[in-house]
Amino acid sequence: MTTRLARLTFGGLGRRVADATKPLWRRREFLGTIAAGAIAGSFAVAQETKGQEATAQREVRLEFLRPKELKEAQTSCPTIFQPLGTIEWHGVHNVVGVDSVKAHALCVRAAQKAGGLVAPPLYGGVGGVDQPHTFVMEPEDSVFSKLLRPWLEQLCREMARDGFRAIIILTGHYGAAQQIVVRETAVRMSRALGIPVLGTPEYMLALDVGYTGDHGAWGETSLMMHLYPGTVDLSQLGEPPHKGVGGRDPKKEASAEDGRLIAETIVSRLAVLAQKMPTWDYKTLDSFIDAEATLVAKQLSAPRGKDAIWTAWRNIGRAMRDYGKQLAEGRFEEIKTSVAEL
Repeated sequence: MTTRLARLTFGGLGRRVADATKPLWRRREFLGTIAAGAIAGSFAVAQETKGQEATAQREVRLEFLRPKELKEAQTSCPTIFQPLGTIEWHGVHNVVGVDSVKAHALCVRAAQKAGGLVAPPLYGGVGGVDQPHTFVMEPEDSVFSKLLRPWLEQLCREMARDGFRAIIILTGHYGAAQQIVVRETAVRMSRALGIPVLGTPEYMLALDVGYTGDHGAWGETSLMMHLYPGTVDLSQLGEPPHKGVGGRDPKKEASAEDGRLIAETIVSRLAVLAQKMPTWDYKTLDSFIDAEATLVAKQLSAPRGKDAIWTAWRNIGRAMRDYGKQLAEGRFEEIKTSVAEL
């Protein structure tokens, strides 16, 4: 990907201002005007930067807020994010907490951008690769979750009871069974609670920029290089194939610039959803639930009980390419049409 650097060019003072035939006071007046303008400009830039930093640094993590701060934030935007992940091998070049920390970082950025609060990330889900330093809480390909599903259900109940009017469950860990459990639970809780609950892996919001999900490869590594640059060490990688890495070679292809594009795409869509979801009427809510139910039903039933659990993902990058955009724009019927092509 090509990075374009914007160059700031100063000009407009082509005429000579130092003319010995002109009165000295004019020269001083001119220089004073220039200085005053520079000071005013610097002040404006400083104020703008200060405002941007204040927004970026606004505390949105639920566990670090006092009751009054929490209530004020909840009143402003009653959406709560729940990041999910696990402890899992992501190659010798990545930290083992990749899934949770990247999901959490994306949620925090979205909440700072548009409002809402972020619950502490969960470390533990369905499945995990057969590599060291991986905590497998439930079988990899089992959709019959006995730990994650009831935990998410109770979290949703408590979040709704506490006054949140929309819930976004973002999983950075995405084996097929994990994705099915998270989305199916979100659909069911949307119906039971009467508020929108979205359960999705983060990559589904960035399919149109070429990220279809991987494991410790180009996509996840690029995201970590952008979100937590100090955690990635590509020099640890030898020649491919890389142990426990699935996808495009991170050593050759991963970059912080790619990670920035993926992250900004995901964050922008999460931000839109955080603002819109609490305002949906029941008609819109029902359309949303219907679309999400159609998607997870396809993912669950596509194997017909005998094929690979990943059957419904074989052409997801093409069929569901615009899912993130359609979701953010409330084009739920189009999502259903896309699902039919899986």
